Amino acid sequence: MKKLKRAQNKRSETIRLKRLCCIENEVREKGFELIAGVDEVGRGPLAGPVVAAACILPEGVVLRGINDSKKLTEEQRFALYQELISQPGIDYAVGVVEAAEIDELNIHRASQEAMVRAVKRLRNTPDFLLVDGPHTPPIDLPASGIIDGDARVQVIAAASIIAKVTRDNIMIGYHDLFPGYGFKDHKGYGTSKHLKALSELGPTPIHRMSFSRLSTGETDDQKHDSLQPSHVE
Repeated sequence: MKKLKRAQNKRSETIRLKRLCCIENEVREKGFELIAGVDEVGRGPLAGPVVAAACILPEGVVLRGINDSKKLTEEQRFALYQELISQPGIDYAVGVVEAAEIDELNIHRASQEAMVRAVKRLRNTPDFLLVDGPHTPPIDLPASGIIDGDARVQVIAAASIIAKVTRDNIMIGYHDLFPGYGFKDHKGYGTSKHLKALSELGPTPIHRMSFSRLSTGETDDQKHDSLQPSHVE
């Protein structure tokens, strides 16, 4: 019975991975060879940067267990991150836009800028971009925005993992630089612990002062993941 279950799970995973490659294969069939997945993380937090990653996987590479970074445990995410950055055939880069620039640009433009920076830092210029979400970055390359792309396209899932782990590591570094805020735990999101620290200690240079919830005190426990910046494009 256990053997049968393992065989079924293996078959299901093979089918899932095959589906994850379908869109990229369709683009490749149109003559594009270097296809980069692009994703960002950190639109919602009250503090810290927005981070984007771009990733080009060699044709035929399939990563067991890969998925949208939000659907993975921290251990699974880190293991896949290590696999992605350690393979010489995988081209990847990150773009970071810090809080002060987010306040200048607004979060939408900052996210787009982070994507542009990531793409421009790749070793090789991609022929085509597959981007998570409906908006593609303002860069002179053919691109397609895919809703829920990080769960539907392997190369976007790879970018989402790289972006997520990179940003988490940045926030862990800020935890030591700004003690008392708990950045390693909430990564800058507006939890009750974070808002309590803000009320007691005040904002740091990495807080996004354009985000209205810095002044209202509303927490993610009260309004989950629906931060509203004071100016949105």
